Amino acid sequence: MIVPLAARWVAAVCGILVLLTAWSSVIGTLIVPRPVGSWLTRGVDRVVVATYRLVKRHFRNYQSRDRLLATQAATILITQLLGWLALIFIGYTLLLWPMSSRGIASAFIDAGSSIFTLGFAEPSGTAPAVFVFLAAGSGLVIVALQIGYLPTLYNAFNRRETEVTLLNARGGFPAWGPELLARTHYALGTGVSTLNTLPELYMNWERWAADVAESHSTYLPLVRFRSPLGLSSWVTSLLSVLDSAALMLSLAPEEAPTVQARLCLRGGFQCFGRIARAMGFEVPPEANPDAGITLTFEEFLDAVARLNDVGFKISRDPADAWPDFVGWRVNYEQAAYQIAEAIDAVPALWSGPRHHTVKQIPPIRPPLGRPRGSTSQST
Repeated sequence: MIVPLAARWVAAVCGILVLLTAWSSVIGTLIVPRPVGSWLTRGVDRVVVATYRLVKRHFRNYQSRDRLLATQAATILITQLLGWLALIFIGYTLLLWPMSSRGIASAFIDAGSSIFTLGFAEPSGTAPAVFVFLAAGSGLVIVALQIGYLPTLYNAFNRRETEVTLLNARGGFPAWGPELLARTHYALGTGVSTLNTLPELYMNWERWAADVAESHSTYLPLVRFRSPLGLSSWVTSLLSVLDSAALMLSLAPEEAPTVQARLCLRGGFQCFGRIARAMGFEVPPEANPDAGITLTFEEFLDAVARLNDVGFKISRDPADAWPDFVGWRVNYEQAAYQIAEAIDAVPALWSGPRHHTVKQIPPIRPPLGRPRGSTSQST
């Protein structure tokens, strides 16, 4: 069937629009240093996530799903690149079609030969030659930008995971806020509380939260980069630090590093909020203090029991401290739970539900260290 020349020129205009769409997505994703929405990247994310969700339904335990999900971020990046190349391929094919004497098949071959730098097809005429040169340059530039994009991602990932790994010894594995306070007070059985190290910890995590909020909201695939250790996650780690600060301010305000804890809480819930909104969740900039939390008072009492086990000095009655703890946690619980569910983070205590019904995993605790008043080490 012979397509009228006018229809082919309409297709060429559509090709220009396709190219503009592709370049808008590339520039917004790889160059602009702020979150820029793109239907292509959002579509890729949804398709890949939906595919992985269907596959992981067949895995019964978290460890198997974690090994599968470790490849999810890489799949998103590869699919994203293929999507951009496919769009410019379609765009230049439509753009070359009116100038091709042998129909759309010839335009298809000319565009593919140029974009993938194969060079086996060369159209005649000045205008087609200009377009195939542009097509070749477009393919090379997009691939080069994606290659340059990877070091940025991995540098941000390494910065994130350094603090997460350091927290494993302090906050348990998987991390839990009460465990962080208990271990910091117990100090591996040395008999000397190290709560005086909390101000520095909260300052470090305030800075960490600012870094993660900036990098992960700008480069969303980072959100799905999983920690090297299966029972570790950046989401549950930050959540545990925020919970520890909220517990200190609620249960032992006299011992709490008030300024550092409050700044850490502020930075933490802003981090969760920015990333959740970048992922498309509806999270208000400031939480409603009357909204309440899903964590129960009974779970709060479990934390109090853990702190009492190591002799942590609690100066307030748990019933009196509970409203204050709720007032802190309401700021970050919703966003943290949504992100944890979306990426299927390790089901740590106090980290919310998952798509699959799973039992929450308590922190793995090492044997007791040196008992108080003893000179021998336990094994």
